[in-house]
Amino acid sequence: GVSWTPSKMIWRLGKEINNTESIYYWAYKNKIPVFSPAITDGALGDVMYYHRHGRHGDSVRLDIVEDLQLINDMAVFSINTGVLILGAGLVKHHILNANCARQGSDYTVYINTSADYDGSDAGASPDEAVSWGKIKETCRAVKVFADATIVLPVLVGETFAKRESEIRAFYKRQEDL
Repeated sequence: GVSWTPSKMIWRLGKEINNTESIYYWAYKNKIPVFSPAITDGALGDVMYYHRHGRHGDSVRLDIVEDLQLINDMAVFSINTGVLILGAGLVKHHILNANCARQGSDYTVYINTSADYDGSDAGASPDEAVSWGKIKETCRAVKVFADATIVLPVLVGETFAKRESEIRAFYKRQEDL
């Protein structure tokens, strides 16, 4: 059968969807990998299950470990890493564990509504990740207690959007090297 990774499956979805309102479309267009360690948690997982147990048998295999290696390699071989985590849980573990392999992220922002009083990892502060080596001690990490669907557009508008011309110039210089 065919072996896919979640990121390759998402890349293919972005290629085929042809919808400018889709984040997968823009990730495909800009060659940005999208990692989804829990891709089977939901309707897509159900579709893959029924596909496998239907007439197609073992025609498609999903290799999550290959994506784990890719994201870990991206972190380890990067000069600096920045982490923007919306929500928490599995995704938070996935990206922070990759940064642990490089002695921590350089920049970190959490945006979620989870509190740390119940001992859940989702509510843990960045200091907890520093203690594990997932965030560098020198990092000025911040946790924003808010709904990410409200805060993220404001954050993007006040940072990246205001500096769009500088960012474009930076990437143009990188292409010229």
